[in-house]
Amino acid sequence: MRRRLLAVLIVLIGAAVLLLSIPLADSSARGRTEHLLLQRRSEAVRFADLADRVRTAADRSELSTEIGRYAELYRAAVLVVDTTGRTVAQAGAGAASAAAATAVEAKTQALTGRSTATLPTIRPWGPSTVVLAEPVGRDERVSGAVLLAAPTAAARRDVTVRWSLLAAGALAAFTSAVLVAAGLTRWLMRPVRDLDRAVEGLAAGSLQARAVSDTGPPELRRLRQHFNTMAEAVGTSLHRQRAFVADASHQLRNPLATLVLQLENVEPHLGPGPGRAEHSRALDEAERLGELLDGLLALARVESGTAELTDQDAAAAVHERVAAWEPVFRANGLELTADVRDDLRVRALPDAVGRVLDALLDNAAKFVPSGGRVDVHAAARGGNVVVRVADNGPGVSEDQVDALLRRFVRGAQHQNVPGSGLGLAIADEIAQISGGRLTAGHNTPRGLAMELLLPAFRTDR
Repeated sequence: MRRRLLAVLIVLIGAAVLLLSIPLADSSARGRTEHLLLQRRSEAVRFADLADRVRTAADRSELSTEIGRYAELYRAAVLVVDTTGRTVAQAGAGAASAAAATAVEAKTQALTGRSTATLPTIRPWGPSTVVLAEPVGRDERVSGAVLLAAPTAAARRDVTVRWSLLAAGALAAFTSAVLVAAGLTRWLMRPVRDLDRAVEGLAAGSLQARAVSDTGPPELRRLRQHFNTMAEAVGTSLHRQRAFVADASHQLRNPLATLVLQLENVEPHLGPGPGRAEHSRALDEAERLGELLDGLLALARVESGTAELTDQDAAAAVHERVAAWEPVFRANGLELTADVRDDLRVRALPDAVGRVLDALLDNAAKFVPSGGRVDVHAAARGGNVVVRVADNGPGVSEDQVDALLRRFVRGAQHQNVPGSGLGLAIADEIAQISGGRLTAGHNTPRGLAMELLLPAFRTDR
């Protein structure tokens, strides 16, 4: 957003500088053109007065001398004609004819008693010569015209210098404005970026994330304060909720353990009959309730997020857990294979890979029928390490895939399978707190595939 805002400001600043510079440059060129016109018109008026006083050959010789000296001094061309267009005097070899050829309109105006009022605007690239005309005589007594072709090299040089200075000033103004705009956008966007990082951290489960920037407009500073207050309230609420779950689970374990002990003590006193079967079911439900309380305690500990992330050897953890679970799978008539790349290191909660893999393998051992196959694959992918557990069991339906990682969710066909329904939820929480994620999907051609993605640990940090 900062780059987009800065880009918009730069475009606006550039447009403003151009809108100011172009008229100034054009005004400067027109001013220099007007100055040249005034300079050359005074000379043309003087020559017109001399031509108006020509009566004898001596007067004509004086006129020719004057325009010749002027043409040599200023490298210009001067042409004096009568009302019929016949040349009375001229100076500037070769230039007079060129001037006359390009000055038909100016000559026509002068013979009607009108002086040249405007010249083409002089710019660095041209024109190289301008022509102006002055009538000889006044009103109805016009007896001819003086045409003066003046070079514009000096004027074009002046315009070039002025435009260069104007361009340098515009560039300096543009640079200064861009620097001010960059500082302004940085000042405006610093609290926004800080809020974005804090929101991202809070969304990732870091309840300690806060916005710390104390710069920017007053509105953004108030927003930072309100966000920190909200984050504090959310953190306190979640902490109390988790503490309640942990305390309740812990407090319920003691009476539950006493209940299980009493049920076991009653068993020897039961005679044959329906009572013994009911007693066995009650004991199973009590043990299942114990597993549920253990799962709630484990989930509360994971959600507390008190442990720090550490560097771990993911490859070694996968090898170790696969070796530990291999006898269990063999006893259930399942084949367990592993394809693990070496040198896979992650940064996660302590033993995150092992704990998540235990949940995934336990899930596969429960739900894959005898004769099935479970493959564990671990490799690097981009800047992450991916551990994939795929089986060829019955899998789950499309509408149940997204619900696998929710708490206490179990398929209707698996209600009688031992477990609390918290294993995958705990594994997903471990993955998220570690900065990764746990995903579920369909295996090809059949079965379920679970993927654990954790950020790789870089040794060049």
